[in-house]
Amino acid sequence: MIITNYERLAAMNKAHLWLPFTQMKDYNKLDPFIIERGQGVKLYDIQGRSYYDGFSSVWLNVHGHNVPELNQAITDQLDRVAHSTLLGMANIPAIELAEKLVRITPKGLNKVFYSDSGATGVEIAIKMAFQYWHNRGVHEKKTFITMNQAYHGDTIGAVSVGAIPLYHDVFRPMLFPTETIPYPYAYRHKGGAAGAMESTLTALRSLLETRGDEIAALIVEPIVQGAAGMIIMPPGCLREMALLCRKHQVLLIADEVATGFGRTGAMFACDLEGVSPDLMVVGKGLTGGYLPVAATLATDEIYNAFYADYQEQKTFFHGHSFTGNPLGCAVALASLHRFEERDMLKGVQTKASFVQQKLMALKERPHVGEIRQKGLMIGIELVRDKASHEPYDWADRIGVRAAKRARELGMLTRPLGNVVVFIPPLASTEDELDAMTDILAASIIDVTENGLTI
Repeated sequence: MIITNYERLAAMNKAHLWLPFTQMKDYNKLDPFIIERGQGVKLYDIQGRSYYDGFSSVWLNVHGHNVPELNQAITDQLDRVAHSTLLGMANIPAIELAEKLVRITPKGLNKVFYSDSGATGVEIAIKMAFQYWHNRGVHEKKTFITMNQAYHGDTIGAVSVGAIPLYHDVFRPMLFPTETIPYPYAYRHKGGAAGAMESTLTALRSLLETRGDEIAALIVEPIVQGAAGMIIMPPGCLREMALLCRKHQVLLIADEVATGFGRTGAMFACDLEGVSPDLMVVGKGLTGGYLPVAATLATDEIYNAFYADYQEQKTFFHGHSFTGNPLGCAVALASLHRFEERDMLKGVQTKASFVQQKLMALKERPHVGEIRQKGLMIGIELVRDKASHEPYDWADRIGVRAAKRARELGMLTRPLGNVVVFIPPLASTEDELDAMTDILAASIIDVTENGLTI
């Protein structure tokens, strides 16, 4: 019997590969889904079927797949050097990218520390904030504030400031304690947007007034809280939070891993409210979705707390083997050049308006509770009862079923519980967005109204 290439890979997949955020017992019941290549905003499986990349390969693809200019940037850098450590030395792309990041991020973030993922970038920010106060001799400031349903990555420090029970509770005995305040979730707050914002600010204000001298930093997903279900802050909330932190001498860490690089319609979500944090973490779209590079940006004030004579032992003793990888930094530079060359931020705003118009009819469907959108970050919350906001049971797997139906119709996405996510590559054309939103609507209607079981 002749074994096909797919059958060979499928067997190896089931035998050896452990996928992230995936229940492997469920996965192994079905024929494995294996991607072979990508072109533009489409991915192709090993059997030749094409799919729109409706979630930007987990929120990070910017320009589409197999982009000649980005490919060339990596090839050109390969002719020079693939990797050189940043421990005690530098390389050209890392230097040039650092200068570029300082120019495009909020004012005051003048120092760049590289890592290889959003989680490690958050880990660095947490450690920097903690050691900043230590180096200044303020040893009582060692507590962090996070927000309920926060997700900042999966390393132990990042999980410590995470607050999604499903992901994090099992690890609680391993984690350092934090203080948690509500993220303003207007749809599920009886006071709507104004009430949700007031609850957040009241909780933060009370905590800072009573324990501000113990708090090292507040970490926040600015404007859009991603993994919680694309929850969007009411206007002005982030700005007020930043002002409260300044007033009480608490550092503000902005986790822009998901929201950065044009995803919200601004280069960074903080730009939407003119907020300049003390520390900012970027990743995902930094390289256009090509290679794993992240960065933690810090103010001069934070940097200077580590800048001391050797014998003072104020060095930031942290690093990664591939920190500042030249290939990753080179493609990041090419990606940012493409942003400017094509005026992509303006394009995102236009495309976001188009998507908003396309989804208006979906808002009226009986099981669509709310459509939340900021730029090209969209979450559609599905509910059992529209009037009461009653959610579907976890066992209904409604988001999973909608995502599976979308794949059958030719688009890939991953749900967040009962929230269907739509985060297309920023380079998607209106024709492509038109096709993707049609698939999105059809998949939701099929599983919530037409009784389709998958």
